[in-house]
This record gives sequence, structure tokens and C-alpha cells, in this order.
Amino acid sequence: MAEFKNVTIEKAASIFYDGNVTGRSILFDDGSYKTLGIMLPGEYEFNTVHKEVLDIQSGILELRLPALDWVEYKAPASFEIPANSKFTLRVNYLVDYCCSFIKH
Repeated sequence: MAEFKNVTIEKAASIFYDGNVTGRSILFDDGSYKTLGIMLPGEYEFNTVHKEVLDIQSGILELRLPALDWVEYKAPASFEIPANSKFTLRVNYLVDYCCSFIKH
């Protein structure tokens, strides 16, 4: 999906790692939400509450889930992060992303 219609966008950005990772939340009428953002080169660790689907619009990164090896993703690409987990991203080239949060 190249665009979203009939959404609410939160004005304030979520800013992590001294501004190297930023995102803005998009809220949908059904209560679901996504984050659109940019990640600058670097290595970042995150935790999930809900399952996440990360779509990479541009850029290259590597993903490491606990007890697994690094896996590289080049845009366009998509991958899932399980709920209640910790993961590490190694961003090699600026990444433009869309993250969907899946509540079950």
C-alpha cells in the first residue's frame, strides 16, 4: 500500500537513540496503528509488546533476533518480529520504514 487514507497522524515524533531513529504514529479508525519513520546508520536494540511487521521502503539493514544469526534485508523488504521479544537492528544505509503493530 503506497498511501493511507482517512487516518490521524500524531504530531509529535517518537525519537530514539539521540535522533538516529524517528517515527510518527498513524492511527486508523479500527484502532490499529503504524509508525512511519527513518533510521540512520547504526546499531539499535528494541523490545516489542505486540507482533510487529516492518516494511522497508528504502535502505539496507540487518536483523538479529535472540539466539539467531544476523539476516540482511534490502528494500523493498518486509519481516515480522514476534510479540514480547527483543531484537537488534544494524542499519547499514538510511532506512525509510513503516512498522505495523499487530494486536491479537
